[in-house]
Amino acid sequence: MSYNGKLASFGMIISLPVKESIQSYMTKQENLKEISVAIMATDGFEEVELTVPKEELEKHGFTVHILAEGSLLKSWNKKQWGRDFKSDALIDDADPSRYDALILPGGVINSDRLRRNKAAIEIVKKFNAEKKLIAAICHGPQLLIEADLVKNRKMTAHHAIKTDMINAGADYQGNSVANDNNFITAMGAEDVSNFADHIISYLRPKDE
Repeated sequence: MSYNGKLASFGMIISLPVKESIQSYMTKQENLKEISVAIMATDGFEEVELTVPKEELEKHGFTVHILAEGSLLKSWNKKQWGRDFKSDALIDDADPSRYDALILPGGVINSDRLRRNKAAIEIVKKFNAEKKLIAAICHGPQLLIEADLVKNRKMTAHHAIKTDMINAGADYQGNSVANDNNFITAMGAEDVSNFADHIISYLRPKDE
């Protein structure tokens, strides 16, 4: 049934400007679904640093996939192990060209493990080479250090890796969220909602 037919079937009489407004909204939502975001993580990622951006992005209509080292990955929830999550693709098999943005959650275990994963670092480098958004929170920027991408960039991160960021050449900001061209970085779990808002703002079409 056509769009207008669906309206008629409910006995709705809607003026042309309202119809156009609804159709415009639906078109924009379909366009957002064409924007795909990859979240790359492994065991020990800080749970909310994955779930909050993922849920907020999906709520706004974006497509989000989890890239991991295996089919399942276990989160870290504050001071203990958290839930298991299913991945959508393996890091070794992932095709960065399918995605428009990359999110790197933190978590000490997660970030330390991924920065030693050559395939993961190559994915980070490919996103940057194509000037796609890379958003990293908490210890996530350790992967940016490993990929040699922080020099002269305005960035923030968890205070535990502040010295590492500065030694790698970053212009460390020390605030909740920092933006620099195709990079968004955030300090930690308490900043995750602000982090998600910045990602959504970056990815939304500028005419909205």
